[in-house]
Amino acid sequence: MTKQEIVKEVAKTTGIEGVTVAAVVEEFMEQVRKAQSRKENVYLRGFGTFHIKHRAAKTARNITKNTTIVVPEHDIPAFKPSPEFAKMVR
Repeated sequence: MTKQEIVKEVAKTTGIEGVTVAAVVEEFMEQVRKAQSRKENVYLRGFGTFHIKHRAAKTARNITKNTTIVVPEHDIPAFKPSPEFAKMVR
């Protein structure tokens, strides 16, 4: 499902104009991005948690050049579904 499809579905379900729904969806995503860039978790009860995972530095292989490289430590965004959401998907 694409963002456009989500906007259409929410607009149809709620009766709110698509332009308004699109603005709300865009702002929601922007707020999640800003929180994640500040290394803050975003908790959505009944849906899940957007959180930051820390990856330690490690050595890896570049198989095309047959060399060893060092991958520096870094943070990545992640999502953990709530138990209710995970149960629905099963």
